[in-house]
Amino acid sequence: MRAQSFELAGQSIINARRLRIGMIVPSSNTNAEPDCQMLAPPGVTLHVTRSGGYDVNAIPDSNQMRLFVRQSLDQQLALLVDARVDLIAYACTSATLSDGPQFDAEFCQEIEDKSGCKAVTTAGAVVEAIQALGAERIAFTSPYVTKLAEESVNYVNQCGIEVVNRLDFDRKLSSLEQNALTPQDAYKMGLAVDHPNAQAVFISCTDYRALEALPALEQALGKPVICSNQALMYACLKRLSLDCDNPLGGRLFSGRF
Repeated sequence: MRAQSFELAGQSIINARRLRIGMIVPSSNTNAEPDCQMLAPPGVTLHVTRSGGYDVNAIPDSNQMRLFVRQSLDQQLALLVDARVDLIAYACTSATLSDGPQFDAEFCQEIEDKSGCKAVTTAGAVVEAIQALGAERIAFTSPYVTKLAEESVNYVNQCGIEVVNRLDFDRKLSSLEQNALTPQDAYKMGLAVDHPNAQAVFISCTDYRALEALPALEQALGKPVICSNQALMYACLKRLSLDCDNPLGGRLFSGRF
């Protein structure tokens, strides 16, 4: 049947079904949703379910991430399938960074097999974004504890991307403390971690308000900057065959690398 349109407030509205992205986020994460919504083009909606079972006041380490990623997946997928989503995004970077590329690929495939939907993990999306930029050497910063940061760097290295510099915070941060970081924190850390040999800078963590710092940071550095939520939405939109054209998404979204 041919799509019908009508006039509303001077705009032509097409009666077409919106594309739906289902997201799984850690229960304390309040930054992934607004970041991804800011990057979503018209006609794309986000539908989110939360995953808990961890102490938000504890320092998130590798063991906690490995436990977290394996909890309640079937229930989360069932809830998103009920919403008839077109794609499922797993919005926690460290959850699969800590276990390496093979686990990440198998976990993503498990989501697709159980849900019948396309799927993307944030860790996989980050590598996809770096490769799309043509970068072979990057600088890496995150709010993670040292061991988790080291495992994250190892993940990226295993994907054929060299991490030439890494910068951690000078204190251990709980999940709530990571959540409270500001775009100004991301801007300062992005400047500090940059290296002459780095072709791009990566700021990791979906609960880190790095997205809003990207345009200013790219201008200051003169090179692309990637953050977790930006990379996740980039990969989602590509899988839905949609254009990425949003100035907030930096060079990755503009295509001007």
